[in-house]
Amino acid sequence: MSLLLKNGSVVSADGVVVADVATSGGLVTEIGAGLDGGQFDEVIDVEQYLVGPGFVDLHVHLREPGQEWKEDIATGSAAAAAGGFTTVVAMPNTDPAIDAGHLARYVTDRGNQAGLCRVMPSGCITMGRQGAKLAHLDDLRSAGVHIFTDDGDTVSDAGVLRRAMMYIAEIGGIVAQHCEDSGLARGGHMHEGSVSSELGITGLPSLAEELVVARDLKLVELTGCRYHVQHVSSAGTVKLIRQAKAGGLPVTCEVAPHHVSLDHSLVETMDGVAKMYPPLRTPDDIAALTEALIDGTIDAVATDHAPHSDVEKDVPFEEAPRGITGLETSASVINGVGLDPVSFFERMSVAPGALTGAELGWLTVGAAADIVVFDPEAAWTPVSFKSKSSNSPWVGKELRGKVKMTLLGGTVTHQEMS
Repeated sequence: MSLLLKNGSVVSADGVVVADVATSGGLVTEIGAGLDGGQFDEVIDVEQYLVGPGFVDLHVHLREPGQEWKEDIATGSAAAAAGGFTTVVAMPNTDPAIDAGHLARYVTDRGNQAGLCRVMPSGCITMGRQGAKLAHLDDLRSAGVHIFTDDGDTVSDAGVLRRAMMYIAEIGGIVAQHCEDSGLARGGHMHEGSVSSELGITGLPSLAEELVVARDLKLVELTGCRYHVQHVSSAGTVKLIRQAKAGGLPVTCEVAPHHVSLDHSLVETMDGVAKMYPPLRTPDDIAALTEALIDGTIDAVATDHAPHSDVEKDVPFEEAPRGITGLETSASVINGVGLDPVSFFERMSVAPGALTGAELGWLTVGAAADIVVFDPEAAWTPVSFKSKSSNSPWVGKELRGKVKMTLLGGTVTHQEMS
C-alpha cells in the first residue's frame, strides 16, 4: 500500500519544514512539497501537525510471560501504537526472566504476531536476575538482544558486573543498570525528604541511586563497556553523568516522563498510583532533570511503562507495587517540558533508536516508514487506555499534545484523525 501524508510540519535534524511524506512498500519514498497525490492509494492531510520518526521506548514492562493479567505483549503493543511508539524494548523481569535466547525469541515472536510495533527484547545480565551467575549472554546476543539489564534489581556484586561488562563489551551490547543500593533503599517506599518525614513513611534516599552510578562509572573506565543509566531520578545522578560524558566515557541515560513532571508531594494523596520506582523526588530534582533533558545530558525519554491491576494498586500505600503506565501519555507529558520540535524527536525517537542497535533514525528517503503524526496543541483528558491497566496519575487530568497517527512500516497502527 502507498500512502501520502500531505502538508505536515516535517521534523528533521535540520529543523522543521512544511512538506509531504510519501511511503510505499514499507519505506519512505519521497519527502518534498507539492507531491502528486494521484499516484497513491491513500492521501491524508496532516497540516499543522508535526511529522517525525516513530517514538522509541527503551524501557517498557509488557509482563509477558508470566503476569499477563497486568499486561501482555498484544495489549502493550496497542498501547504503544496509541502513544506514537513504533519500537519498544521489553524488560526481562518476567516470569521466567529473559535470561536465555529461546525466551528472547518468544518475546520477539509475540511482538511480530501483534504487529502493532517492533518489540525488541532486552536480556538479563544474571541468571534469573539473581545477581550471582551470568545469564546466557552469547545465546541472548544471537537472539537479537542488544540491551542487557536486571531491571527491577541492581547488579550489586561489582565482581559479577565487571565480568558482565567485559564480556558484553566483546560481543557488542549495552549494560543498562537499575541503580539502587539495596542497603540504603531497604524498606523505602518514597523519596527520603520533607514529605516522607511529615507522613512518617520510610524514605528511599537519592544517595542510593548515586552511589551505584558512581561505582559503575569506575567499572566503565576499566572495561570500556557501553553503559546506560535507567530512569535517572536525582540531580546528583545528572551531575555524575555529565562529568562522565565530559570525560569521554561511553555513557548514556534515560529519564521517565513522571520524573520531569511530578514531585514527592503527590504522595500526600496516599494513593498507590503515586508510588514509583525510583520514587518521585523534589522540585529541585525535576529542575535538574529538565535542564539535562533539554541540553542533551539526558539522551532519551523512556516511559518505564509499569502496568498493575486496580486490585494491586488499591491498597494501603506501603503495600502497593511500584510503577505506573506511561506509553499512552508520554509524548503529551514531554510536550510540556519545553523542548523544541527537533529536540523533542531527538529525545523521543532518534537517540533511543540508536541505542537499540537497530537502524532507527530521522525520516529519510529509503528509511523504514515508521512515522508519528503529533499535534502539539491538542488538549485531551485521559479516561481509558489501550493498556490492560490504568494505573496512571494523569487519568482525568488535562494534557496538551496528542498523537494523531502512528505508522509502522507504512501501515497505520493507530489513527485519531478528524
